Amino acid sequence: MPNTSRVVVWDLPTRLFHWTLAILILLQYGTAEWHWLSMRWHVWFGYATLALLLFRVIWGFAGSQTSRFGGFVRGPARVLGYVRDLAAQRARTGVGHNPLGGWSVLAMLACLLVQTVTGLFASNRRHTEFGPWADRVSQDWSRRLTEIHEINQNLLLVLIALHVAAILFYWIGKQDNLIGPMLHGHKEVASPPSLRFASSVRALCVLAFAALVVWLVVLAGSRI
Repeated sequence: MPNTSRVVVWDLPTRLFHWTLAILILLQYGTAEWHWLSMRWHVWFGYATLALLLFRVIWGFAGSQTSRFGGFVRGPARVLGYVRDLAAQRARTGVGHNPLGGWSVLAMLACLLVQTVTGLFASNRRHTEFGPWADRVSQDWSRRLTEIHEINQNLLLVLIALHVAAILFYWIGKQDNLIGPMLHGHKEVASPPSLRFASSVRALCVLAFAALVVWLVVLAGSRI
């Protein structure tokens, strides 16, 4: 058993993003499907989710090394090679996202972006709650985007189920706990890499910018 060292692999902004996003998704689903709160809250949670997603996209280029897309998004050859190694039980535990997990991150972000953007134009069946841009397009377009919003919700649930299944697979099948590092940021690794981390001040600036953009989008839709 090789010696391992405990190193930081996930910065605080990325961890806060992950768990805040999970809570917001749960609140939105519970509000829409189980009526935990009024749909007005669903809309506000959607704004917050869109701001978080915009933050994560920017952080994927300007954030810490393990959070940058360039640090974990790999080409098809690398992904297929990793899948073969995983099937043959040769895949090694590393820091950050593995090649397969990197593409799952992109899929989840893309699906959530579709969900939040279509939500800006969507209205419910009773037309009592709607996104700020719903009455800026025709009723046909609003209806189409609402349908996409509802269909995409099912796709999002599938991706979440696959995400949870992957976590359980690595935890039980490979004794690789992915939840712990996303909580406290540390991981035991055999060969500690030299990682670069962005400051929390930069993260706050990016988050403020993302929130401002979403606020302006909502304001523009409400006033046009």
